[in-house]
Amino acid sequence: MKIATFNVNSINARLPRILEWFDAAKPDVAVLQEIKCIDEKFPALEFEDRGYNVEVHGQKTYNGVALLSKFPVEDVMRGLPGDKDDEQARYIEALVTPDDAGPVRVGGLYLPNGNPAPGPKYDYKLKWMKRLKKRAQKLLEQEEAFVLAGDYNVIPQAEDVHDPAAWADDALFLPQTRGAFREILYLGLTDAVRQAQPTAPCYTFWDYQRGAWTKDHGIRIDHLLMSPQAADRFKDAGVDRAERGKEKPSDHVPAWVELR
Repeated sequence: MKIATFNVNSINARLPRILEWFDAAKPDVAVLQEIKCIDEKFPALEFEDRGYNVEVHGQKTYNGVALLSKFPVEDVMRGLPGDKDDEQARYIEALVTPDDAGPVRVGGLYLPNGNPAPGPKYDYKLKWMKRLKKRAQKLLEQEEAFVLAGDYNVIPQAEDVHDPAAWADDALFLPQTRGAFREILYLGLTDAVRQAQPTAPCYTFWDYQRGAWTKDHGIRIDHLLMSPQAADRFKDAGVDRAERGKEKPSDHVPAWVELR
C-alpha cells in the first residue's frame, strides 16, 4: 500500500504534470495540498477515470486539500478539530480499507507557513500545531494504523536544509516551530522518510527564485508521520525528486511511504 503526499501548488494549473506523476508512481492513496480551488472546480473526473475515490476540502484561490484513494473510503473528516472559527481548508482525513490488508486512517494536512514571525500568522501556525497534536493524541488512543501526511511547513533539523543560517529566522525553522513538531513526533510517531533514509538530505521543496533548484538549495518540509501500528507495517519510503525538474512543476515534490 503506497501512500503519497504532494503539494501541487494549484491542481488545475499543473494538472498535466500531476497526472503524469500519478500514472508513473501509481499511489494507492494520495493527499494533495494547495489545490487552490473550490470543491466543484477540482478535476475529479480525471482521477476517477484512473480508479480513485475523490474527497475534496477546497477553498477559492488559497489552500485546499484533497484525498484520493483506490480503496474504499469512509469516515471522512474535513477540517482539523479544535477551532470552529477556522475557515481555512487545511485538513482532510479518512479511513481507507485495502482489499487485502487492515484499514489505515490517512490524514492529509497543509500546516500554516507562519511568516512573518513573530506576528498573527505565526501565532496561528503554533495554535494549529497544538490542534494537530491533540488530533494525533486522539488517534493514538484508538490504537489504529494511521499516517499524518502533508506539507508541514516545518524544517525539522539542520540536515533538512541546504543552509541552516539562511533560514534561522524563518517561521519554518524557528526553535519554537521545531519544538512543536518534535512534540507531535515524540507522541510515538515515526518519520517515514527518515526511517528509510536516516541521513540523506531528502529535500521536498525548492523555491522558484534565485535558481534554488539548479543550485540544489532545498528544504525538507513534506512529511509522513506513522503511528506505531502503521510503522509495524513499514516497507519503504522516499521522495520523487525528479518531478521538480520537469516543465512548469510545483515547487514541491511528492513524498511517499509503502506499508505492507
